[in-house]
Amino acid sequence: MQYQHISIPSEGEQINIDGQGRWHIPDNPIIVFIEGDGVGQDITPIMRQIVNSAVAHCYGTSRKIHWMEVYNGEKAARLYDGDWFPQETIHAVRQFKIAIKGPLTTPLGGGFRSLNVALRHEMDLFVNMRPIKGYSALPSPLKQPEKTNIVVIRDSSEDVYSGIEWQAGSVEAEKVLDFLCQEMGVTRLRFDQQCAIGIKNISKEGAERLMRYAVEYALEHKSESLTVVHKGNVLKFTEGAFKRWGFDLAKREFGAKEHDNGRWLVIERDQQPPLIIKEVIADNMLQQALMTPEQFDVVVTTNQNGDYLADMLTAQVGGIGIMPAANLNNDVAFFEPTHGPFERIAGKNSANPSSSILSAVMMLRFMNWHEAAHAIESALSATLAANEVTFDLESHMQSSTILSCSDFAKKIIERIEQP
Repeated sequence: MQYQHISIPSEGEQINIDGQGRWHIPDNPIIVFIEGDGVGQDITPIMRQIVNSAVAHCYGTSRKIHWMEVYNGEKAARLYDGDWFPQETIHAVRQFKIAIKGPLTTPLGGGFRSLNVALRHEMDLFVNMRPIKGYSALPSPLKQPEKTNIVVIRDSSEDVYSGIEWQAGSVEAEKVLDFLCQEMGVTRLRFDQQCAIGIKNISKEGAERLMRYAVEYALEHKSESLTVVHKGNVLKFTEGAFKRWGFDLAKREFGAKEHDNGRWLVIERDQQPPLIIKEVIADNMLQQALMTPEQFDVVVTTNQNGDYLADMLTAQVGGIGIMPAANLNNDVAFFEPTHGPFERIAGKNSANPSSSILSAVMMLRFMNWHEAAHAIESALSATLAANEVTFDLESHMQSSTILSCSDFAKKIIERIEQP
């Protein structure tokens, strides 16, 4: 395909997926990146420098990433005559399979409610993955934040975040209310005047594909447990169905058997302990993840539950400024920081790039370039442990040295390149 503003690198190869769904990563892959809005101009170049340093340190000249910039957000609007979300960006990401982006803003005065959500919906990136890991050097309300090491696999395609809702008092809301009361016999509406209406949609297909992804991930990563989080004790036909469909799929496709306690499932594995599939009610999960986070490994849940749970867990281990994320389907892997564009400090070389750096670590692990991923994470951890931090962490840490965004990156690169 010919692109208007995207330049394909003269060197490098495309990533491919074979007919069995196996990813084939060449030693010189072309990786797509979106710089992002606001502090994206500060953190995205630094993330790329750190990745390049780790790859060169670990693999010499045998491996190299060839970066290809595509556009979304404010930078896209400048290039594409006001189009914040050019379709050729979507085509390029689909063609080259793996992408990493900076934070994106939302256009004022209309347009997409969120460019991040629009990207996920447009590309059907139905998995939102958040690995949440405690670092002992970081500030935390917990006494032992290092006990938190949980991967949240959250649906990104359904639930109340589908945006199917009507404003109170609107003609549409009144039509839906009339239908519910007159045609469906609904009598539980306490107040049926000036009542806003929203739809919570949970499908069997959506629940099954998410559960399939979660089980495969847990098995591949030799996880001890997979916990299905739901609110099925109240929402029996949506959240409850999500749990039932997930358990049924685990039995049908992965040979899961009933656990001795009658509530969980077990998938037997050769030469290692079985994978235990648990289930926990959502509000109870928030309590247990705070009190005893070490009992959880991989968690799979619906869209809204996952939003609350991931942010709560993130607060336990240092905050949103340091946690990474990925949005995935079977054909595309999109990695991103979890924070916003922070326009007030954009261009001041003061932003914390850790979330973007750790998103790149996720990307490298996805590519099975584990040595480079480990080198970056170890260097970042050592830098934090040395109390060499950006300004946002300084007030929470004792005797710390405040570094600019670029100087923070230099410290990480120095530690990567140490013999």
